[in-house]
Amino acid sequence: MRVLFISGELIAADLAYRLKKEGCDVRLYIEDESRKDCLDGMVKKTKNWRKELKWVGKDGLIVFDDVGYGEIQDELRAAGYLVVGGSEGGDRLEKDRQHCQDVLEQHGIKAIPSYKFTDIRSAIKFIKNNKAKWVVKQHDHNSTVNYVGSIDDGSDVISLLENYGRLGISSITLQKRVEGVEISTARYFNGTEWVGPVELSIEHKHLCNDNIGPMTGEMGNLMWYTRNEDNLLFKNTLARLTPYLQKINYRGDIDINCIVNKVNVYPLEITARFGCPATQMQAELHLSPWKDFLLAMAQGRQYNLKYKKGFGIVISVCIPPFPYKVTSYNQYMKDVEIFFDGQLSNAESERIHFEEVSMKKIKGKSRYFIDGSNGYILYVTGHGNTVKKAREQAYALINKIVIPKMFYRTDIGMKFIEKDEALLRRWGYV
Repeated sequence: MRVLFISGELIAADLAYRLKKEGCDVRLYIEDESRKDCLDGMVKKTKNWRKELKWVGKDGLIVFDDVGYGEIQDELRAAGYLVVGGSEGGDRLEKDRQHCQDVLEQHGIKAIPSYKFTDIRSAIKFIKNNKAKWVVKQHDHNSTVNYVGSIDDGSDVISLLENYGRLGISSITLQKRVEGVEISTARYFNGTEWVGPVELSIEHKHLCNDNIGPMTGEMGNLMWYTRNEDNLLFKNTLARLTPYLQKINYRGDIDINCIVNKVNVYPLEITARFGCPATQMQAELHLSPWKDFLLAMAQGRQYNLKYKKGFGIVISVCIPPFPYKVTSYNQYMKDVEIFFDGQLSNAESERIHFEEVSMKKIKGKSRYFIDGSNGYILYVTGHGNTVKKAREQAYALINKIVIPKMFYRTDIGMKFIEKDEALLRRWGYV
């Protein structure tokens, strides 16, 4: 099968490589200039995806892995192409937080009030008049702007926003902080109905162990699947959005991140696209071929996705300047080789998911090198019938990887083991 893969920031880059390994003829377009060279030697590239439409044809598959392409996806579907990834209506759910809140409430899902500002001074004045712990959120992928307030009168958030104002940042959203356990539910939708199991996951967004440090896209994830459509979290959130997703002809993976406690479910945000590193984690759990599953989504068909039971762990392996963009630093790490301590088994190799990496054949051997300039190098996954065993498998593999200046969190899944699982079971969410 021919696959045209259009990527904004390599959110699901590893998926393009896996489709190729499944026997698909893949052509990859990368929009972000700082990632153009990534996956060289691994997947065939194109500089103009529109010129490849005739090549992929209307029996091939077109995959979009980011928001911002929803209107294009709708147009391509209307023209008869098979497209998976999202829709224009899905884009609005993720990019326009006020619209998202309105849609949630229209479908009986109580959202935490959020307030959009295009002027930092107005946001600061709002906090002074509404003293509380506030959460700062961005309107794009710039997760470094995000901050979870800790002081009751909001003074820490005010100080941060004053600095943002000096930097010229103007558009942010404020959301009141709610206490509880943060957990996501996700599932694939084919334009008409849900397909495959319900996904539950615990995201780890802070840079350092114990949720310390700046917010990142994500440093790791704990994930598991269930066939139980009556799961309390799914039933009270995503399931209620079914009519809306049908209306917008959404086709792809959609995730809703929530804070839950014994009283209620509070949606925080919707990710209406492939997730990262959620997609990499799904690759660990899926037994069915990606090509068949994604084609069913694009065609609007039902599909019996086979998957591993138990728990999966995914860990982000990074290098500086992540999580920040520091242009002057980029030259120091590009083309540095990635080493492996000993010979990896085929199974171990499959649990490494590349992003800002390129490959060269040297003396008949595949060798991998750092590429790009953002510091998201690769992800490592593990699986087990317990979280403990999944952690052991994942971290044992990381110990075989040598990347100069690499870093990662060592506590992915631990809070779930020590505290959150008991709370979630007591409240009826798992």
